[in-house]
Amino acid sequence: MKVAFYPGCVARGGCPELYPAAVKVGERLGIELDELTGAACTGAGVLQEKDLRLGDALNARTFAMAEQKGLPIMTICSTCQGVMSQANKRLKDDPAYLAEINELLKEEGLQYRGTTVIKHLLWIMVEDIGVANVKKQFTRSLKDLRVAPFYGCYIVRPSWALGFEEHPERQHSLEDLIEAVGATAVEYEGKTRCCGLPILMINEKNAVAMVAKHTSTAQGLGANAMVTPCPLCHLNLDGYQPKAAKQSGIAIHMPILHLPQLIGLAMGFSPKEMGLQRHIVSTKEVEEAVAGRAPVGAGRP
Repeated sequence: MKVAFYPGCVARGGCPELYPAAVKVGERLGIELDELTGAACTGAGVLQEKDLRLGDALNARTFAMAEQKGLPIMTICSTCQGVMSQANKRLKDDPAYLAEINELLKEEGLQYRGTTVIKHLLWIMVEDIGVANVKKQFTRSLKDLRVAPFYGCYIVRPSWALGFEEHPERQHSLEDLIEAVGATAVEYEGKTRCCGLPILMINEKNAVAMVAKHTSTAQGLGANAMVTPCPLCHLNLDGYQPKAAKQSGIAIHMPILHLPQLIGLAMGFSPKEMGLQRHIVSTKEVEEAVAGRAPVGAGRP
């Protein structure tokens, strides 16, 4: 499977461990990555609040670049998935609006015809490759881990832009993969709620309180790690967890894994290869569980 790879900004910046982990996992799964190196930021929903037309034009530019290659876009960021899905639906549902945006793209010799499909790696593993085929690449069981899924906002809302009617499995895709690696999925209400990052700059106290709520709830239910498909959620849940513990008065220690890291560990990659040493909250408990489950052999190429 070949894709136009759109890693997004954070996987190259604030969470640099995510990019190489995703590349390793993608290669093991047989996904050929044709990276869209000239693509712009999606706007992360923030730009769209100020100038929707500009945000949609930037995303249409990216869609046109992938369309020229004849490839679907694969992202590793839930926020990118949500923002691009909304932009794509607006453009495809309104031919006059699409024509207006295409006028802006002419300067670069680009045109978007409305054919690009955007899919997060999470969805590609579940829908295109299939969980059973993903499991064929696993060489290590993670059955000693209890993992709480954290979808965040943009990969579950708004449902009208995310194809839930056509793909109902998207609503439990994280749990499916957690169980596939042998871990136990910890169910809790906050898994589809906001991590708090969008309000961090205007109301840090409440944003940090949200971090404390999610991580302490998962911890109280026996989780020894959380996994998210969103690097922005990772930034907040991992980076602000020490402050959340201090503010709430709760002793919180909850390692936050990127989705490719969890999958990569099950594939037999080492914690170092997956970049776990870069995290703010120590992943020692996860690493100890992995150390007790050494790879039994190389995965298929």
